[in-house]
Formats: sequence, C-alpha cells, structure tokens
Amino acid sequence: MSGISVYFNVAKEIFRSVPDEEKISLGHFTEFHDEKGFPGLDGKQVAIFGVMEERGNPDNEGCSNGAEVIRKHLYGLRCGNFKPSIADLGNILPGSTIDDTYFAVREVMHELMRRQIMPVLIGGSNDLAFANYLAYTNIEPTINIVSCDSNFDLGRPEDPMSAASWVGKVILHQPNHLFNFSNVGYQSYFVDETSLNLMSKLFFDAHRLGQLRPDMEEVEPILRNADMFSFDITSVKSSDAPGHAFPNPNGFYGEEACRIARYAGMNDKLTSAGFYEYNPRYDQREQTAKLLSQVIWYFLEGYYSRKKDFPFKNTSDYQKYHVGIKGHESEIIFYKSLKSDRWWMEVPYPPDKRLRVQRHCLVPCSYADYEVALTEEVPDRWWQTFQKLG
Repeated sequence: MSGISVYFNVAKEIFRSVPDEEKISLGHFTEFHDEKGFPGLDGKQVAIFGVMEERGNPDNEGCSNGAEVIRKHLYGLRCGNFKPSIADLGNILPGSTIDDTYFAVREVMHELMRRQIMPVLIGGSNDLAFANYLAYTNIEPTINIVSCDSNFDLGRPEDPMSAASWVGKVILHQPNHLFNFSNVGYQSYFVDETSLNLMSKLFFDAHRLGQLRPDMEEVEPILRNADMFSFDITSVKSSDAPGHAFPNPNGFYGEEACRIARYAGMNDKLTSAGFYEYNPRYDQREQTAKLLSQVIWYFLEGYYSRKKDFPFKNTSDYQKYHVGIKGHESEIIFYKSLKSDRWWMEVPYPPDKRLRVQRHCLVPCSYADYEVALTEEVPDRWWQTFQKLG
C-alpha cells in the first residue's frame, strides 16, 4: 500500500454501476479506492482524486462537495480510441487547519509526480493550486503555470491565502520556482491596471477572452508551455456552467473549455492538473458537473494522444529553420515537428543560468510566429522569454 493512502477516504460516489457490458467506459479502466482498499499505483498512468476543502473561498460554500457529483458523470463516459489506466484515490478530507489540507495535497501530488503518474485534482477552492505548486519542490528547479481563469488571482501582498490571492502567493513564495505564469481567458472588467502592470513587469503573459476566441488554435502553444494547469470553472459562461457562486454571463463556451483541456492534456511537459470551484449547490440538473466530466474526459483524451515530440536538436524528426532578424546579431531558430506539425523556437540563455533555465529555452509557438519572424519582426513569445532569461 502506498504511503499517501493515509490522506484519503473512500469516495461516497463510486460509479461503476453504469451498464458497461462492452467494457468501454472510463469506469471499466479505473481502479477505485473502495471498501477493499487503496488502489495499487504500479502501472497506473493517471490518478484522480477529490479534495473536500473550501475554506479558501468562503463565498463559494459548498464547493468542497464537487468531486462527488462529477464522479457520477465522469466514469460512465466512453473511452473512444484510448484505453487508460486510472486510479481513483478517493477524497482528501479537510484538515484541522487549511494548512493541513495544503500539506496533504502537496505530499500526494509530489509522490504521484515522482512516480510519473499524472495527478488530476478535483477541488474544492482554487487556492489548492498553491499546494500543487509547492509539490514541485525537488522535482523541477523552475516551472511554468497556466491558469484558465477570468481573473489573475493576484490579491494584495497583505491578503491571506485564498482562492483570490493564490497566484500572488506563488509569486512571493521563497524559494521561488516559478519561471512563467500564463493566464488564459481573463476578462478586462475584472482586472485592474495595477495587476496588468505587474504581469507585464514580471514578463508573464495574459490573454484576454476576446483575443483568444477568434482563433482558439493559438491557445495550444500557451498550454504546451505549461508544467502545471489550473482550471477555474468560473472561466466558463454561466449559461453553460451555472454551478458556482459567481455567475458570469461572459466566458468560454463549454466546447471551448473542452478544447483547452485537450490542449493541456496533449502537452508532453505537463505533469499536474487541477479543476476548481465547482459547486453543486448552484448547479441546475447537474449541468456543470456533466460539463466538467467532459472537460476532464477531453484532458484525458489529450493525455493519451501525446506525440512525445518535445524537440531535441539532434534528431531527424524535426525540420529546422533559421530566420534572420534585421538589427539583431543572432538569428531565430525554429523547429517543426514532423510528427505533429507543431512549432518551437529557440531562445538563447546565459551560460551561468543553464541548469535552472535550460528547459525553458525551447518555446512553444505557432506557424504565425514563424510568419512574423519572416517579416523581420521578433515574435512576442520569443522576446518575452529572452527578457526573462536575461
């Protein structure tokens, strides 16, 4: 039995009762924590678990029960063209203090990532993402976070830890392991100028909902750069996802949320994911739970569609392009995968920072970035990373 089993209770809802004579549902390919004991982790590729913690967002009371309802719909979904190997570990109950819960989440995530098992956390409030971040200690020297959220969740330095300040606490945490933070889908009327200026000063990138919607394919390179993915259900418009305390008429459509999750799952670098703030108390006919079960399904479908094509320079699986930029001493080098047609560009790094930043020097990009370089303009993604490396 794994040492992390002490943190878990059996989930109330274990839905293997869905008729599955053909053995094609997710539930058929999942080993559950049940009365027989904790699931074995050897050979498992994905571990799903709930965290019944909501003290980080008292305004969304009831969100701690979200994982139970999502399970009702998740495990009856058909697997399509992938055959997963999943463990459902059950639920982490709230500790005596919220810090106790953070500690449990951190230990669980760390152990799963150490075993190279993809942890999929179903919250609970979004501040649990801070514990996810802490789990990377002694796994990676620096990481990239992508958050799908209508807000930045920066808070103020003096604010306590909460769902509204977890990103700010990540930035301030010492020792700091954050290389880049990307927000996907923020809405301008929820974000003040001070927050935007801070994002710019730190060379982080923020992408407005209205900028992304006309060409959702441009979201893929953003997600391909993540080590950790955080998805807040409040980023989805309330007509598609009413199940939380903060209904918002604007946001991503349900199918766009599924597409974002699939892009995240396809990312070879990504090693953890969390889905937060769903509250069954506000859900209408469990519509949001059904949507989130499908979002998680698409994440899994992406995970099992990985191409394993993060580029290495000495391989025949990539086409290499050299583009000269007027006024720059060095050219920009692009790599195109022959497996997936995806693009990366190389950013030079200072030799004295090699061990800390080397893995960030191949920046996911799109064909559009290559076209920008052909006009002798420096792509924004390249320039932003170059400034940060310096």
